[in-house]
Amino acid sequence: MTEVTIGVDVSKAHLDAHCRPLDKTLRVTNDARGFRALVAWLAPWSVTRIVFEATGAYHRAFEQALGKKGFSLVKVNPRQARRFAEATGRLAKTDRVDAAMLARMGEALELVARPVASSTLLALRELHAARDALIKDQTAAKNRQKQIANTLLKRQNAKRIEADRSDQERHGGD
Repeated sequence: MTEVTIGVDVSKAHLDAHCRPLDKTLRVTNDARGFRALVAWLAPWSVTRIVFEATGAYHRAFEQALGKKGFSLVKVNPRQARRFAEATGRLAKTDRVDAAMLARMGEALELVARPVASSTLLALRELHAARDALIKDQTAAKNRQKQIANTLLKRQNAKRIEADRSDQERHGGD
């Protein structure tokens, strides 16, 4: 049986899919309805892997939906995908071309799927990232306090630092 690799270019609004080696394409919306249409399109084939780029928030629902359906998903770093495209001389940048390139990359490199992260783990990662951002904001406010000359800005920044300190005490923070 022919090994089938699917490349999916993920954007905010759409998913562009390309099937190798059958050279078939599909465009669906990046939402639950589009995921169902994509799964139906994939049904006739025994799919070895589905390759897509990590795109922050845009790929998460797609990854969860297809992972729950049991597909072997390969999430690649966009830089790695770009370097593969450059190495093969494919520098055009359209969604359909990117989907075909991702399928070709998965096939040529025989990329191996990894388990999809659970929704609990994703939520923890999101909370961790938010905490890191808040700590950076707090540090920046403390650093600004030393340099602010304007009385109004100095008072506002001090209130912000105090609010952060109160929140930490109230929630048992560091």
